Amino acid sequence: MTRAAETGLEVRALAPDAKARWDAFVFAHPEASFFHRAGWKRVIEESFGHPAPYLYAESGGVIRGVLPLVHLRSRLFGNALVSNAFCVYGGPLVSDEAALRALDARALALAEERGVDHLEYRCRRRLHPGWPCKDSLYATFRRALDPDPDKNLLAIPRKQRAVVRKAIKAGLVAEIDPTPDRAWEIYAASVHRLGTPVFPRHYFATLADEFGADCGALTVTHEGRALSAVVSFYFRDEVLPYYGGGGDAARRSGANDYMYWDLMRRAAERGLEWFDFGRSKQGTGSFAFKKNWGFAPEPLHYEYHLRARAEIPDVNPLNPKYRLFIAAWKRLPLGLANRLGPMIARGLG
Repeated sequence: MTRAAETGLEVRALAPDAKARWDAFVFAHPEASFFHRAGWKRVIEESFGHPAPYLYAESGGVIRGVLPLVHLRSRLFGNALVSNAFCVYGGPLVSDEAALRALDARALALAEERGVDHLEYRCRRRLHPGWPCKDSLYATFRRALDPDPDKNLLAIPRKQRAVVRKAIKAGLVAEIDPTPDRAWEIYAASVHRLGTPVFPRHYFATLADEFGADCGALTVTHEGRALSAVVSFYFRDEVLPYYGGGGDAARRSGANDYMYWDLMRRAAERGLEWFDFGRSKQGTGSFAFKKNWGFAPEPLHYEYHLRARAEIPDVNPLNPKYRLFIAAWKRLPLGLANRLGPMIARGLG
């Protein structure tokens, strides 16, 4: 615990007995995201083995800010403190500037103690104008939902709407799965085709166990054959499709478009107000796909405190230094890639 004497704030490490208070603060904060929830600490530590020193600032027993941090250490990808690793959003979530300063001070001290290369905050808006910032690589895509599913369908641009209608006429069916097992299988094959190591199966299981009904899997089938699937998160009034995949048959049949449409339809019917299509890298197929659905990109602002490096890290598939690795990974047999992938993917937070 550290204390900011001038404000009476105390910065503490999250312990199990404070988890409910942490989440109460998150659910009440207008800028909070699903990725600020306390449950991520357990998910990341148990799934990947990374220490997650989650910090919160309080005074008089009242939480005034939270900072979910993960210590990523990888021989391949470096040594960093990230808020929040394996998540597209994160960074400090505070009720006032004093809480931000207190959390920053403890995070910077922790970066020194652990000897990391850098500290990274994944923010939707700038919090530290003086810090180096990566704001031209990633964008997020969000749109309000209409209570009427038919109006949501009409809001999809004509070309993509035609794909959805064709899939409906072809008899595709969307099924809610009790576990993410089928979704993981489809996701694993999908990322392998892209040359990306897959996250471990038990990570998906831990997400479902930790977040319960707020983590759901949906699979699209045709005549009993699974074509595409997505694992989505639910937070307050929004749905966030997060881990999705589908192969060549999904593209030919429109299963991917139908999958997102059905998820949108179900979300509107249960009264949710926002569809968060998530993060994509500019210049990629997924970025174009979301724009073709009529979503406007919103730049994400990833801020960095560079402790032991001169430049912002560039760990992403668009970096030319990973081109040979990606090409080689695509050639691996799927079974071998699924066994080896989790050992590498744990460093890709």
